[in-house]
Amino acid sequence: MATPAYARNGSTRRVKRVIGRFVGTTGLFIASTTTCVGGFDHRITYDNSGIWNRSVQQALEYGVIAAEAGGALWFGSEDSLGKTFWQTIDASVAGGITTTAMKYIFGRERPSQTDNPNQWFKGSCCQSFPSGEVSLQAAFVTPFIVNYAKDNPWVWTLEALPVYDAVARMKTWGHWQTDVLAGYAIGTAWGFFAATRETPFFVQVLPKGITVGIHSSF
Repeated sequence: MATPAYARNGSTRRVKRVIGRFVGTTGLFIASTTTCVGGFDHRITYDNSGIWNRSVQQALEYGVIAAEAGGALWFGSEDSLGKTFWQTIDASVAGGITTTAMKYIFGRERPSQTDNPNQWFKGSCCQSFPSGEVSLQAAFVTPFIVNYAKDNPWVWTLEALPVYDAVARMKTWGHWQTDVLAGYAIGTAWGFFAATRETPFFVQVLPKGITVGIHSSF
């Protein structure tokens, strides 16, 4: 992979436009594939089989967390790829805090709890809005896209992760359409912010012995 350049060469405005267009297009795609009479937010046909199975969703979630931690610890913050992994950790943690706080604030019932998407402020029992898992996927892929997509366009294919997770969460009645779109936007925003920081937050607060990277010691 080529050395990341976006955060240093003044192209961040262009990256914002590109990511904004892609997220908007993805939102329209999700909406167009799930729209039915009755409004934007609605239950779609339940499907917990094959690739949509809840166990597959959880495997992806845990796999991404493991990839972030493993990549950051192995390559270290002084390596360009390792720095990107540390940026994904920053974005994922920030996105997780944001979505968790919003879940408790909005108290929205999940499709598995009701067929009415307008059930808000129901308390801690109901944490549909926004999707934390979709936010995680978007937070993970965005720093890679910001740092590497210009020289490696194939990196855009990573967007398949949050798109898959968004559709899967709706199919298993874990979230409404606006839940996954909000999660996507939150993760993307934090991912972009993390990618524009010269020094990742956790690199600043953790001991250098941890952030320097296992790979560099060999």
